Amino acid sequence: MGPNRTVRFIVIALVLLAGAAWSLASARDATPPHPGSRFLATGAWLQPHLDDAGLVVVDVRDDKDFDGRAIPGALRMPWSSFRYDDPARGIGDRFVGEVRAQEILGNHGIARNDTVVLYDSVKKDGGATSSYVFWVLDLLGHEKVKVLERGIDGWVAAGGAVVEQTRAPDPVLYQAPVDEMRLQRGVDAGFILSRLGDPHYQIVDVRSREEYLGEKPNPGLGGETLKLGHMPTAANVDYRANWADPESKAIKSQAELLGLYRGLDSGKTVITYCHSGRRASFGYFMLRLMGLENVALYEDSWYGWGNPRLFYPVEVQERPFAGALPASPLLKAAAGGPAAAPVQKAQAKGGYVSCGG
Repeated sequence: MGPNRTVRFIVIALVLLAGAAWSLASARDATPPHPGSRFLATGAWLQPHLDDAGLVVVDVRDDKDFDGRAIPGALRMPWSSFRYDDPARGIGDRFVGEVRAQEILGNHGIARNDTVVLYDSVKKDGGATSSYVFWVLDLLGHEKVKVLERGIDGWVAAGGAVVEQTRAPDPVLYQAPVDEMRLQRGVDAGFILSRLGDPHYQIVDVRSREEYLGEKPNPGLGGETLKLGHMPTAANVDYRANWADPESKAIKSQAELLGLYRGLDSGKTVITYCHSGRRASFGYFMLRLMGLENVALYEDSWYGWGNPRLFYPVEVQERPFAGALPASPLLKAAAGGPAAAPVQKAQAKGGYVSCGG
């Protein structure tokens, strides 16, 4: 083979390799975005927007989880500020309510029209405490709020600088007009009890499979064991399954999420719960990110429903989703990419358990 022919073959091979690389890059670029992408920020997006007027970056980590790294200009507002224990009812980590929540936001210098970017950390939370404050703001009808994907770690990975101190806020008046609040985004046990079996509602338990099946107990506020099992009709999606991998805790693509929630009916109201409401808030956030509008959080979660002093029914039978996601035009438009995996048929492990009490 002559030298010119050899060069020709090399050039052709390089062109083919470049074409393959371009095709792969194009396929990645063609991945449909999350319909609720306005709720998600990345470190790369935040860097050029950090000094935008009306943008407030909020570190929601508790003091024990703060590692001395903060995004420049961020303020501290621990997510647990929005929760309290209720020993009289035996329920821990309850939401302080919309009136007190507005006071907390105002005391931390957050105004109604601000664009609020919330962050925590990969090591501790992976978004599952930022998502709780997201739920609070969503409940109050705050339109401009984002969760920073991978938190402070995502910021650093994108080349963002860090500082040791957060800024001291200047208190303002935070006031949510009553007609702009979305109080239906939080539900109580009585609301759920009256709708068990209602075809317009669907329940998602975001705890681990072991908790869901009653194989791993949840502790009560006083250390007692709560009832074993889950709410009747509830399907199970472990909140950790929303991450692309457990190390980076980056969020799965829309196509992957559609596979994860295959069978969930987006035409129904979806109620999420866990043990204390924290993990369930992440499930709530993911459903909002996927484009679902009718989503609610049962914030008392298993602290309330599983309390042995209360007469709420539980079961240990595994339940699959009964719908057919995507069901709405919004989700159908975002359902490109690989076909979603089918739901595996659930194997019943038993029936109803005593309501307790």
